[in-house]
Amino acid sequence: MADAQPLRVQDRLAFLLALVPYLLDNDGVSVAQAAAHFGVGEQRIRDAVQLIAVSGVPGETKAYQPGDLFDIDWDRFEERDEIAITHQVAIDDSPRFSAREAAALIAGLQYVAALPANADRETVARLTAKLTRAASGAPAAVAVEGGADTRVGVVREAISAGTVLGFDYLNGRDEREERAVEPLRVESVDESWYLRGWDRSRRALRTFRLDRMRDVRALADAEPERPEDIELPERIFQPSKQDRSVTIEIAEAAVPLLADYLGDRPQTQPARRGWVRTRLRIAHLHGLKRLVAGRPGLIVVVEPDDARAAVREWAEAGLARYRGDTA
Repeated sequence: MADAQPLRVQDRLAFLLALVPYLLDNDGVSVAQAAAHFGVGEQRIRDAVQLIAVSGVPGETKAYQPGDLFDIDWDRFEERDEIAITHQVAIDDSPRFSAREAAALIAGLQYVAALPANADRETVARLTAKLTRAASGAPAAVAVEGGADTRVGVVREAISAGTVLGFDYLNGRDEREERAVEPLRVESVDESWYLRGWDRSRRALRTFRLDRMRDVRALADAEPERPEDIELPERIFQPSKQDRSVTIEIAEAAVPLLADYLGDRPQTQPARRGWVRTRLRIAHLHGLKRLVAGRPGLIVVVEPDDARAAVREWAEAGLARYRGDTA
């Protein structure tokens, strides 16, 4: 690949800042491989290597001594067209993640890698290796239980193909019923995945939690029948006439965490210090239990009484399991 024009000074610096870590991570990479990786001509890589060899940081004498410059294996470079940095400077002086910070980032990468949309496992593996090497200490071994289940992939395929989905659904009244839905979007909120689509039996837009769906399958022979002018609201949780109103108190700093439930301009009034009182609408109490449990110490249900009782019983049941109480 030929280079169209010389790089400007700032672009040359940016290129070197990207090239040096790449060479350190790929010891002995060939000029051709490096050129293909960055999408430039081989001569540009050779010129950059020559520049790296005269780059460095002045030492205590404020002059560039041999140990203050990068060095490469010239025999491999000149005879085999391979690049191997044998001495590096300044790179190790850069700030490093702590072992705990690196472990947290690696756990996040493992979760992302488990999602069906992220099939490029090689990239995730390279990032994990870089985080491990860049940490100030060895990160603790972490294992993240699988993220989204296979239903996400099935739903996304149906959206792409424009097919109707059939599934058995556990509704808010803990009743199972068969649904036929024209899927429009699948998205996650907190730790849950939701399907938004046109419910053919209700003749309306509905939202379904994927972990309440069973026997998900494409209905190949079903023709789409939703109105052509239907618009999917940007907000995932839309109020309906059947929703219940619940009064809560929430830590003021945590109000943005409920933006999907309260709207862009929630109506609040001061409660105790650092807390506000507001109202939200929910489809069923099971959703309220999960909402409060997912934000421990930040939300208090004020009324109605059955909502308070549902959340309290949920918490007590969870506490009993930790105590090993089977009563």
